[in-house]
Amino acid sequence: MQQGFVIPVYNHGSTLEQVVSSLSVYNLPIIVVDDGNGETDKAYIYDVSKKFSNITLIVNKRNRGKGYSVCKAIKEAHKIGITHLFQIDADGQHDMEQVKNFLNISKEHPAALVSGVPVFDESIPLKRKNGKKISNNYASFVTLTHDYIQDAMCGYRVYPVEPFYKICKSTYIDSHMGFDTEILIKMVWFGVPLIYSPVKVSYPVGGKSNFRMVRDNIHISWMFTRMTCGMFVLWPYLLIRKMFVKREA
Repeated sequence: MQQGFVIPVYNHGSTLEQVVSSLSVYNLPIIVVDDGNGETDKAYIYDVSKKFSNITLIVNKRNRGKGYSVCKAIKEAHKIGITHLFQIDADGQHDMEQVKNFLNISKEHPAALVSGVPVFDESIPLKRKNGKKISNNYASFVTLTHDYIQDAMCGYRVYPVEPFYKICKSTYIDSHMGFDTEILIKMVWFGVPLIYSPVKVSYPVGGKSNFRMVRDNIHISWMFTRMTCGMFVLWPYLLIRKMFVKREA
C-alpha cells in the first residue's frame, strides 16, 4: 500500500502551507492542484510547492472545479503508484489531528472509502447544515440503503485509487459542488464499502466560500437527475445486493 494526499486549491492559497505543514510529518507524497487561481493565490501555491520536496504540483490553466481537479489527481496517483489518496481541503476547516486515524483505518480496510462525518461547532451556516441533510437522504435513496450514508458531502476522505480511477475513466463525474456526493454514490454502486469516522469542522469568520449560487445549484440539480436515472438502470442489481451482500462495518 502506498498512501498519499491530494489538496485541490482555489482561492485558499494563503492557508495551503499550514495544511501541508501538518501533513509533512507523515512523509507521504502530496498532490496539490492549482485550480486556475489568480496571481496572489498562485504565488502562495508556487512557494509552498518549492518549500516541500514531496509535492507534485498540477496546474489547471483555468478554474475547472474540485471534481475535475481530484479526478486529475487520481489519474496522476494511479500513474505514480499511489494506491490510496487522502483528499483534504486547502481551507484548513478540518481537524488535522484526525489524519493519522484516517490513514490507519485505511490501512486496516484497504478496500474501503474512509470518509469523515463532520462534527460541527456553532459556526456552521444553517443553509450548509440543511443542504447536507438533503444530500445524505438523497444518496441513501439512490443507493437503496438506509442509515448507511452518514455524510455524502464531506471532503475529508481516503479513496482507494483503483476503483476511483476506473470510475473516472468510464463515466462522467460532476466537476464542481456535486462531486463529493456523486463520487460517493458511484463508489457504493461500484461495490466499494464505506467506513465513517468523525472529524471536527469549523467555519472561521471571514473564510472564503467557493460556492456560486446559480452555477453550483445547476451542477447539483443535474447531478441529482443523472444519479436518479442511474439508480433506475441499476435497480435490479442494487436490490439483489441489498438482500444478499453484507456491508463492511
